[in-house]
Amino acid sequence: MSEQNTHREIALVTGANKGIGRAAAERLGELGMTVLIGARDARRGEEAAAALRAAGANAHAVTLDVTDASSVRAAAEFVEERFGRLDVLINNAGITGSGNVSPVEALDQIPSTVDLDMVRTVFETNVFGVVAVTNAMLPLLRRSPVARIVNVSSGAASTALAADPAGPLSTLPASAAYTPSKAALNALTVQYANELRGDGILVNAVAPGYVDTEINGNTGFLTPAQGAAVLVRYATLDSGGPTGGFFGEAGTEPW
Repeated sequence: MSEQNTHREIALVTGANKGIGRAAAERLGELGMTVLIGARDARRGEEAAAALRAAGANAHAVTLDVTDASSVRAAAEFVEERFGRLDVLINNAGITGSGNVSPVEALDQIPSTVDLDMVRTVFETNVFGVVAVTNAMLPLLRRSPVARIVNVSSGAASTALAADPAGPLSTLPASAAYTPSKAALNALTVQYANELRGDGILVNAVAPGYVDTEINGNTGFLTPAQGAAVLVRYATLDSGGPTGGFFGEAGTEPW
């Protein structure tokens, strides 16, 4: 059954069956949006969507592997057929490459000894996957009166902070995979923002902070809901909002 005539805004969140993505989807649902739960695993995606529906949200699962072109294409076709447009895209799906360990334990990312296949795998999800999903969804986003794209970045992506030997990132092992992938995502965000500025599509990179999730071995000190708050803030901007920026909870983040 088509929902193309609905007045609800339509939001797609990738990697939304758990963690920050799920928390963002929950909050968007609370705000009255129709939320599409993008998840690689169809069962987990449907479980998350069912939980949101039980809480009163209008939520639907969308099977979506950002590294699989056919999966991305099928997801875009689903949104097209069911809703006819997209108002919000949160590119949240991401991996570190090191598994569920804390950043200080990610010694397999050290540039001089890193496995090149790891670097490729991380970039495939964190950068190329964002390009694939964004491009597939752009025709639908162009139909929105105020479309917003939020790319989930990281404070670790700040080249300025990373280059400071006395800065807050100085205690972390050097990274040739995750950190450069998020820095590349930031650069990509600016390029999309520049291209889409004239179309009124707002594109921003957002760092949710150090959130307690599997991506850091559950060592974060923020809850997923706390981390998701800043994502939701930039996913609900009005037409006069910023574009091409890098933001965190406290405001503008250093590039």
